[in-house]
Amino acid sequence: MLRLEPRPERSRVLLWTTPLLAAGMTIVSAYLLFLIIGVDPLKALGHVIIDPFSNSFSRSELLVKAAPLALIALGLSLGFRANVWNIGAEGQFTLGAICGGATALAFYGVEGLWLFPLICLAGMLGGMAWASVPAALRTRMGVNEILVSLMMTYIAVLLLSALVSGPLRDPDGFNFPESRIFHDSAIPPILIEGTRAHIGIAIVPIVAIFLWWLTRYHEIGFSLRLLGDTPRAGRFAGFSENRAVWFCLMVSGGLAGLAGALEATGPIGQLVPGIPVGYGFTAIIVAFLGRLHPIGVVFAALALAVSYIGGESAQIAMSLPAALVGVLQGLLLFWLLIFDLFVGYRLRRVAPAKGGPRPAAETGPKVSESGGA
Repeated sequence: MLRLEPRPERSRVLLWTTPLLAAGMTIVSAYLLFLIIGVDPLKALGHVIIDPFSNSFSRSELLVKAAPLALIALGLSLGFRANVWNIGAEGQFTLGAICGGATALAFYGVEGLWLFPLICLAGMLGGMAWASVPAALRTRMGVNEILVSLMMTYIAVLLLSALVSGPLRDPDGFNFPESRIFHDSAIPPILIEGTRAHIGIAIVPIVAIFLWWLTRYHEIGFSLRLLGDTPRAGRFAGFSENRAVWFCLMVSGGLAGLAGALEATGPIGQLVPGIPVGYGFTAIIVAFLGRLHPIGVVFAALALAVSYIGGESAQIAMSLPAALVGVLQGLLLFWLLIFDLFVGYRLRRVAPAKGGPRPAAETGPKVSESGGA
């Protein structure tokens, strides 16, 4: 007989090798999936894995896709360490896009180097404001932040649709639900000429290094780790759980909002109903694939960006379904969860008891006729 039992101590080798094993099993599963649907698996996997690195434009698009994923996941990983489960980063991303885009439209035609930083600030404040609702409900009323943040995502998406169909709609856009195209001062400067790689990409390593320092060397990082691992010990040490909830949700909401503002003003260049593309949910996979470590999150974001670029390339070249990207990401999450089980647990062979289990009548308490035990 086999039984799962907790490991006395988690292996750091397993902790960092399981993401690689999960990626490998995702490739094997994708190979079998392509065989089942009648597609040449080697050709399809070549498009998925090799095409994102095949030319300079594709490599720059990797950075464009990875930047919002990394920003959102960096904020989420900070909260996950402290058992603060912000699942509504997609909504905060959308609010950041709305607030950043509305700021760009409010100063439409106004030139100045100050405008783009103001747009970024507006996006961060929008994401923080949206994240403050689950923070307030959890700290004051004990409401689960998972449900509140997730449900608010759908409100944010509908709010964006209503705004681009009404107050923020382009007056010269033939009644299409979209805003004006942002002018030059509202668009982030391009880092690589001839591509969409913008200056927002350079923000990612700065944020990652800062959060690494914060979690490793600052008292705030220590308090978050302690409250996440042993909440009773954290409270005994004098750390406030409510303060940790507010801090984590404000940081994750602000970074998601910043990612939304950069996405709206950078690759898209206007507000449209299709801005929320699932980055907020994919960033959850990124956070765990990167082991909640800021540097690991950056590399995990690049790995998930490959699934976006490669999946789209395979769709175009081989007429595959549009759901391919979601399937690949779902497989990666599935295998990561399977292998993560063995980080904290191990299989142990247990010999069955001699003679088998005793009958229930012999093992249970004896009851007298009067009903007493």
